[in-house]
Amino acid sequence: MVFKMGDFIMGMGKEFALEAVEISEKLTLDEGETLFNAGDAAHHFYVLVKGRVELSLGKSGPVVYTARHPGEVIGWSSLVGRSDFSASAQCRESAKVLKFDRTNFLALLEKNPANEALLYRRLAEMLGNRLLEIYPTII
Repeated sequence: MVFKMGDFIMGMGKEFALEAVEISEKLTLDEGETLFNAGDAAHHFYVLVKGRVELSLGKSGPVVYTARHPGEVIGWSSLVGRSDFSASAQCRESAKVLKFDRTNFLALLEKNPANEALLYRRLAEMLGNRLLEIYPTII
C-alpha cells in the first residue's frame, strides 16, 4: 500500500515511519462504513491515507469536521488519555486508513522521547487547526 502519513510523522525519520507502518493495520473502507461511534472504547486511532471521513457529534449529531488530507489523525482521543471516543467517524467515500493500536503505538513512541514530544506537538497543531476550521460552525 502506497501511503503518506503527512505532517503527523514528518521529521521523525524513515526508521520510525517504517516501524509505525509495521505495527499498523491497513484498512480499505467503503462509503458509508463507520470507523467508530461516540462512546466506543478508544483503543485505536487511524491515519487517513485516502478518502473522506466525516466526524460528527454523538452518534447522529451534526458533522463538525471532515478529514480529507492524507496524514490526518482520526480518533485522536486514544492518544490523549480518553477512554472513549467523543465523536463518530463515518466514511463519506471509499477510504484507506492505517489503524493503530494505542498500546503498541505508545510503546513505539517510548523508545524515542524526541519523536514522542514532536508527535504530540504535531497533534496539538492539528487539533488547533481543526478547532479554527470548525469554530464558525459552532458559534
